[in-house]
Amino acid sequence: MSFKKILATCKPTPQEERHLQQVVKEVINKIKISGAKPMLGGSGAKNTWLKGTHDIDIYVKFNVKQYSHKSDQLADILGKVVKKQFKKIDHLHGSRDYYQVNIVPYTVEIVPILGIKKASEAKNITDFSHLHVQYVQKHKKLVDDIRLAKLFAKAQGVYGAESYIQGFSGYVMELLVIHYSSFMKMVRAVAQWKDRTIIGSKREAENLNIAKKISPLILLDPVQPERNAAAALSEEKYQQLIKACQKFLKRQSEQMFIAEEINWERLKKKGKVYYAEITPLKGKKDVVGAKIRRVFEYYSQELMNYEFDVKKAGWQFGEKTYFYFVLDHKPLSKMLLRQGPPITNKEAVEEFRKSHKKITIKKGYCYVNLKRQFTRPEQLLLEVSKTSNVMERVAAMKWKVL
Repeated sequence: MSFKKILATCKPTPQEERHLQQVVKEVINKIKISGAKPMLGGSGAKNTWLKGTHDIDIYVKFNVKQYSHKSDQLADILGKVVKKQFKKIDHLHGSRDYYQVNIVPYTVEIVPILGIKKASEAKNITDFSHLHVQYVQKHKKLVDDIRLAKLFAKAQGVYGAESYIQGFSGYVMELLVIHYSSFMKMVRAVAQWKDRTIIGSKREAENLNIAKKISPLILLDPVQPERNAAAALSEEKYQQLIKACQKFLKRQSEQMFIAEEINWERLKKKGKVYYAEITPLKGKKDVVGAKIRRVFEYYSQELMNYEFDVKKAGWQFGEKTYFYFVLDHKPLSKMLLRQGPPITNKEAVEEFRKSHKKITIKKGYCYVNLKRQFTRPEQLLLEVSKTSNVMERVAAMKWKVL
């Protein structure tokens, strides 16, 4: 198939590129620090950004000789300047603190780094950022293939290394395309991946820290060989990409580059759809998203604990934040038959008798009839919404039945 049509949907227009460069110039011109040079970073500098992307990274490179001994002060030095130059700025915490400015429609992150030329000069993980840029810039012929890979991953719901996604970062997708030398070669290779994949020296992979080897994909960073670039990847997203690539090879379709929208009418046919409209807390996107994910998992676990049959469930964090559960229309029975210990375990049986007045014996086990606390999902959902596990992690939540 021809990818020209798909590229037209994801490649920034000349107007978008000019607008981005204009915003970059505006920000860079306002950052004047002796011995430091601001520059465009991230996918903008690599020319691998997707149409409609409104995130801009500005790296402020501090001279190594001048600032190496002040590595822990770079954020403060930068902060004094940006707070004077921009009316509204957010101070965000990370391995080294950085700043965020909104210049409609862009979110600009201003990150202090040491302008290192070799890995040994780094004082912080962020110092490698511009080396990642330089590495990808060496492969200019692959920028469109990288865009296709990113769009594909995005459409399949596996794009993003944030803790609430645990998928493939933009840099990982760039490295995969570079390693396999094209988008299609990457797809063919990924479709053949087994339970665990190592890309890079196996010897160096074995020497990695245990925490960096948990991921099903070990992708040694060519800039930092002691780092697994895919360390944040979950088993779920890994398998999801493999299946997506296998499906694409069977039938190459443009639809696989478009995120599938939820068909609410189809979901309604499976059961009763309970939908929660959520207002997230304010803060760093990764942290806020992780809290939303934990709330969703908490509801899922509680529904399972109280024996509600969840036919389908999902969640989204972004412009719209919500989750939903598809459950049976019929309420659960008022009474529940709960299994106890085997009658051969006399001590356990005695304890079971003390806890429950009326027990029965069936096929060598003790049983008791208990009254269910919740027979309808809405009863449980309402109670769970009142717990600190939920109230401390979202600003507001509104449940409704679709």
